[in-house]
Amino acid sequence: MTDTDPNSGPVPAPEAVSPPEAVVNDATAPAGGVLPGLVEEPSGPQTFRTDAAAKDGLNKCARCGSTDVALNPATGKLRCAFCRFEWDTVTMNEAFGLDQGIGELRGVVMGSGSADIVPSTDVVVTFKCGACGAEVVIDTDHSTQARCHWCRNVLSMNQQIPNGAVPDMVLPFRIPKAEAVKKIAEFVGKRKFYAHPRFKAEFNPENVMGIYLPYMVVDVNAHARFEGQGEHQTRSYTVKVGDRHERRYDADLYAVTREFDLHVNDLTVESSSEKLSRTSSATNNIINSIMPFDVENAVAYDSNYLSGYTSERRDTNLDQLSPLVHAQTGDIARHQAIPSLAFYDRGVRWDRERVDVIGQRWVSAYLPVWLYSYHQVKGGGRSQLHYVAVNARTGETMGSVPINQARLITASAVAQVFGTILAILIFLVG
Repeated sequence: MTDTDPNSGPVPAPEAVSPPEAVVNDATAPAGGVLPGLVEEPSGPQTFRTDAAAKDGLNKCARCGSTDVALNPATGKLRCAFCRFEWDTVTMNEAFGLDQGIGELRGVVMGSGSADIVPSTDVVVTFKCGACGAEVVIDTDHSTQARCHWCRNVLSMNQQIPNGAVPDMVLPFRIPKAEAVKKIAEFVGKRKFYAHPRFKAEFNPENVMGIYLPYMVVDVNAHARFEGQGEHQTRSYTVKVGDRHERRYDADLYAVTREFDLHVNDLTVESSSEKLSRTSSATNNIINSIMPFDVENAVAYDSNYLSGYTSERRDTNLDQLSPLVHAQTGDIARHQAIPSLAFYDRGVRWDRERVDVIGQRWVSAYLPVWLYSYHQVKGGGRSQLHYVAVNARTGETMGSVPINQARLITASAVAQVFGTILAILIFLVG
């Protein structure tokens, strides 16, 4: 990656950044860059089955045979509620090498849980209990598990159906509810002075809910080329123009080119149309503020991880999310070029930009969030949903609180008056 400046010499490729990770000349790809279980469709994306070993029905504890299985957030393992036995689930990186082969990607590769949603797919699925033979209904809009009403065994759905209810992988909760409640209380506590009185009276952090939100995790193999002009200052000086002085500078102008391969690892994008919509009636955009998630630790999907939590189905497809991924890839490419532009201390203007996406790999995921919501009713029939969210892996917390407009205006006016008085005192003393 070089420019046309004869004096500055070759400029090294930019360093990696994470997350999302972008590297140059990735040498970790397996032979041929082929994923295990890769199947090339007659036309369109290449798909690899992420639920090949999954089975529906009774998922029993290997030690005692109980179906009461749930996540233990303290250890990140699945735990039997009867005999307390715990076990690990293989990570997706170990199972499918998702952290490898980005430089070998060509076209679109996708996990089977990322396939396009079929609108006609029923959200209600009926299972026959393997223990007693009763038929049990699972409403996949709200859960992928149900308890048999006769024998009390838990039935689980792990095989993928084309309605977005079963992703390729899940990132388990790690922050317990008690810690999330504490973080939300601290966040709101720092903002209570300006909060609406009704909100302060009704605020109860115990109402926090654990929810798995749908995302797409994308790897991108791209090639970027930027062409433009850069200025390097040679001297600066002051000249008198009339009654005033002006600071001026001289600079050399260079034609600048940057061209490099770009490997983006684990770019994470929301796959819920509601969350993608930045409407004024809800503050759900705060979810972006608690990123990133350590998706490299995600495990192959198992509905037992969802026990005790709620989840939201994915309702968008690749064609809807691709423009966003391509735009973010372009932003990452521009950022990657910055470290090599230090010579041009007066700045660089790109006249031509081109980022070609050579290959991409899509995997659908459930990511864990602790969420507190508050419905604010305003005048004129208007309302707004406020959220405070906690990243259930890192503890990062962000949210919005209804504001007491009268107090805010009063405080602003007092601050202006105080600022004016302070300025006058400084002037008099000086």
